[in-house]
Amino acid sequence: MWLKNKFLFLALTLLLAPRLLAQTSSIATFVYHRFGDDRFPSTNIKLAQFEAHLKYLKDNDYQVITLSEAIERVKKRNRFPKTAVLTVDDGYKTFYKNAIPLLKKYGFTATLFVNTETVGGSDYMDWNEITEVQQAGIEIGNHSHSHAYFLNGNHNQFLEDLKTSEAQFEANLGEKPILFAYPYGEWNIEMAEHLKNEGYLGAAAQNSGLLYKEIPVFHLPRFPMSEAYAKLEDFVGKLKALPIEVTKYEPISSGYMGSESLPRLNMEFQESNLRLDQLQCFIQGAECKKSMQVVKDGVVKLNVRPDRDLKRRRTLFTITVPDNEGKWHWFSYLWVIPSIKE
Repeated sequence: MWLKNKFLFLALTLLLAPRLLAQTSSIATFVYHRFGDDRFPSTNIKLAQFEAHLKYLKDNDYQVITLSEAIERVKKRNRFPKTAVLTVDDGYKTFYKNAIPLLKKYGFTATLFVNTETVGGSDYMDWNEITEVQQAGIEIGNHSHSHAYFLNGNHNQFLEDLKTSEAQFEANLGEKPILFAYPYGEWNIEMAEHLKNEGYLGAAAQNSGLLYKEIPVFHLPRFPMSEAYAKLEDFVGKLKALPIEVTKYEPISSGYMGSESLPRLNMEFQESNLRLDQLQCFIQGAECKKSMQVVKDGVVKLNVRPDRDLKRRRTLFTITVPDNEGKWHWFSYLWVIPSIKE
């Protein structure tokens, strides 16, 4: 009897092992814009690329959930099954025509962020189509009314625009969204605090990274997916990445986030099992200069800065580092210089 029970225990262990190994504590979130629209390669994904993403998720037993569900999941649970989030910005008609049939084919949902001023335009979904996809299980989020560069105006401009968009959602969908996505990924503390006070669950930016328990929910990272960055191996690499669980960071700026052309970013995180000698830093348009020290209780203090003045309106700072198991950890920050026009 003892031997029989032992074999039964081993058999159950082998059966459960894949599920135990599949548990995770972070979620990769992706942002798409256009689907199968070759006119705009910088914001478009080829349909074959998008279907390859969906097929990989299905074949590898990922749960695909909405962004609001993901926020609740990382906040309430330490471990959960492999999970991914697909978000879509702007409400282009190609989402309705080309992406929705593929999502239905694979049984997946998504979160669609709509900027209300363009609804019904020639390239955009109308309210009937938005209502239809919402009823089919797509989560609808607020992407502002005018999709403006809000860091170039005063705070009241953002407040009035937000009110306008909310009125449009309530008039056409019967409710105000609980999620917001910052146009161009540009945000500041005032905007984030107002959204929080208005009862929003969270807000999405456009810097790359992952959701985890301590993530600030009013500037959530998302990996951008467009033709140049949407190869399956790139998608899978980001899907399997882990977060650098930053406990503190300070962008050295004056006023708006990133309002200097030669900024620096100070951050702190636990050393844990990270291979710090292989830490990499990338800054768009510049070489990254970094200094790092490990202080009391294994706290890593990292300072990164560009080697020259930044010339772009938006510059992404990206930090990656492998751990002792060879898994890559990721953190990024979007630096914005509002005085630079696009």
